[in-house]
Amino acid sequence: MIRTLVVRGLLVGLLAGLVAGTFAFVFGEPRVDAAIALEEAAAAAEPAPAPTVEEAGHDHGEDAVVSRPAQKAGLFLATGLYGLAVGGVFALVYAGLRGRVGPRGDGALALTTAGTAFVAIILVPFLKYPANPPAVGDPETINSRTILYVVLILVGLLSVAVAVATARRVSAGSWPRWVATVAAFLVPVVAAWLLLPTINEVPDGFPASLLWEFRVASLGTQLVFWTAFGVLFGWVSDRVAKRPALSPAVSG
Repeated sequence: MIRTLVVRGLLVGLLAGLVAGTFAFVFGEPRVDAAIALEEAAAAAEPAPAPTVEEAGHDHGEDAVVSRPAQKAGLFLATGLYGLAVGGVFALVYAGLRGRVGPRGDGALALTTAGTAFVAIILVPFLKYPANPPAVGDPETINSRTILYVVLILVGLLSVAVAVATARRVSAGSWPRWVATVAAFLVPVVAAWLLLPTINEVPDGFPASLLWEFRVASLGTQLVFWTAFGVLFGWVSDRVAKRPALSPAVSG
């Protein structure tokens, strides 16, 4: 059974990754191109340093190791691999939750799990440390920013676990259970937002509209992926659950 779920998760994840890649290509890549153009214009306006003896006589051509056309083509490879990885892990988590936590229906459980994963893994860290386009962010702080982002992912997952445990313990009624569950999730998340340092490395003069559009496209790509994944995984799971079981062969 677990093997079947993992295969299902891999296939659905790959498809959802390609759907998200299409969204990112249409809505995100133009903003990346605009940000790169601003970065190149700012670099061209700065005086070039004198070449060293080793650099003299050597033409390196374009600074980018990978050209933009190759990056755009690789976008679908990246989102496809992302979908495969997420699909495999999701299937294992889904197998552990099935029949124990969440809705009893397979499709509803898949949608609920995907939505919860989006909130915990994507939305919680994104609201504190949103994605930035090229030309935004200090390369020297990338390690610290990555660590802080991972910390918020862990906080989001821990908050979900606390909220689920709270929901299972409170039996005073539907509304008190919901209030306690939401509070159990928000308290550690809000505490982490307040305690972790704020990072603002947007240079002066960077277009606010471009920054906003890039961040919306980045979050939208994740929303498209998790929505497509949850819907497809749930739809396939419901169809499999409703498939009539084969009658055992009559011996004799």
